[in-house]
Amino acid sequence: MRVVIVGAAGRMGCAIREALDQGSGIQLVGAIDREADASRGISTDLESALRGADVMIDFSSPSSTATNLAACARHGVAALVGTTGLGDEAERAASEASARIPVLIAANTSLGVTLLTELVRQAAAALPADFDIEITEGHHRHKKDAPSGTALALGRAAAEGRGQTLDAVRAATREGESPRKPGEIGFSVIRAGDLVGDHLVLFAGEGERVTLGHQATDRAIFARGALRAARWLAGRAPGRYQMVDVIGLKTRI
Repeated sequence: MRVVIVGAAGRMGCAIREALDQGSGIQLVGAIDREADASRGISTDLESALRGADVMIDFSSPSSTATNLAACARHGVAALVGTTGLGDEAERAASEASARIPVLIAANTSLGVTLLTELVRQAAAALPADFDIEITEGHHRHKKDAPSGTALALGRAAAEGRGQTLDAVRAATREGESPRKPGEIGFSVIRAGDLVGDHLVLFAGEGERVTLGHQATDRAIFARGALRAARWLAGRAPGRYQMVDVIGLKTRI
């Protein structure tokens, strides 16, 4: 399988390239970023790189996602997008591209987080509605989006487990003594040091609590998950896919 990495000079791009060097059996045919660096094999020419690729792995920036997806659709290259903080333009581009190629957008490519998301969905469906749901996430001090894409994905899973949408039940940022409204899903954010990624989902009832969580200590888990997803995605029929499809588990609510 031949891959192009977009965002090759970033944290995740470097981690994926290192995983490739460790004997993944996957051929890197293009390393793309905003600025070329010949010494590191990095180019800005995505169009040329896609001509010899099976899958694009994109960990770049939200502003370029729509353009990258459109390029993949033109060249018939499957697209795995791990960029977070995506807006409506990227979502529209993903929908359009999925008519021609397989598209997988993942807020988190960790297999453990993928499992956690489904467990949260199932727990939300099983527990009474009077259990409050609070999601806490922590990342390194340089992360730009907050809450993280993973935290929002966990929130959506919890809301869906209750037959709702996150937009309808997401709690506003609380200040001072503002009380919690019944049924809301709250978020707390930590940005500190070099935290790789901590996520905790708390279901709190009267006299009891259930906690589900995941802690990442090595960015390599996301690289390994991305490469596993890319292998799975290559050669699939056009359409939209999720990480849960990659691990073959999806709870039915």
